[in-house]
Amino acid sequence: MSAGYQEDLIYDVGLHKGEDSEFYLKKGFRVVAIEALPALAESAAERLRGYLSNGQLIILNVAVAERDGPLTYFENLRCSLWGTTLPERAEKNDKWAKQSSVQLTVQGVNFANILRKYGIPYYLKVDIEGADKLCLEALKDFKGRPKYISMEPREPSTKDLRREFALLRALGYSRFKVVRQDTVVEQECPYPAKEGHYVYHHFEADASGLFGEEAPGDWVDEAEAIRVCRSIFFKSKLSTQLSRMHLRRLFQRIVPDPGWYDIHAAME
Repeated sequence: MSAGYQEDLIYDVGLHKGEDSEFYLKKGFRVVAIEALPALAESAAERLRGYLSNGQLIILNVAVAERDGPLTYFENLRCSLWGTTLPERAEKNDKWAKQSSVQLTVQGVNFANILRKYGIPYYLKVDIEGADKLCLEALKDFKGRPKYISMEPREPSTKDLRREFALLRALGYSRFKVVRQDTVVEQECPYPAKEGHYVYHHFEADASGLFGEEAPGDWVDEAEAIRVCRSIFFKSKLSTQLSRMHLRRLFQRIVPDPGWYDIHAAME
């Protein structure tokens, strides 16, 4: 135990198919993984059954929610990554997918209750389609904090972005990386390792990739991280508008697709 977190523990909130958990487990960490969709939780359990058997991995088939109890989950049939508990997020994803989500009832759990049971992790990875903030809010109830956090910005607006960074700042995070996710397959594990054991690992397209001191790029302060995010949001919005006007190919070199990003935060 160090600084209130367990040095060998990682939370994978948004297990999906187990892409990230497998990497953390191979590096020697214990993992508590959370996945709302039963089919994905079952598939990941089969994929990682050896780690489940030896106790290195725990899978919780629940959704992070404001309170414990059943709630509606919106499963996007075109893209499993787009499943969400937020109706407004589901509506947005349905437009992109051009297909309506399927609604099902899942068990919701307040993230603070999970932290009380399993402890504060060394690294908290969160990717749950708009509900990431619930995990950060839950940390307010604890003295300990994860050394590292990664999350997806909720919405491409400066107002929401500043709120998210303000929450991270209030929790004690002051160093940040904005890491591109659509090129994660190009990441390579550094040797010697800076986090856990060194492993040779090929990252899948849907993985979150390297974390902590191994995450690509330099640590920057809050102001610079916000500036980078705002630039990405602007380019993404412009790219979308050009696509709708069928001008995307014409301006591709001038306005390249900025891709999508995660925010990584670190304690001093």
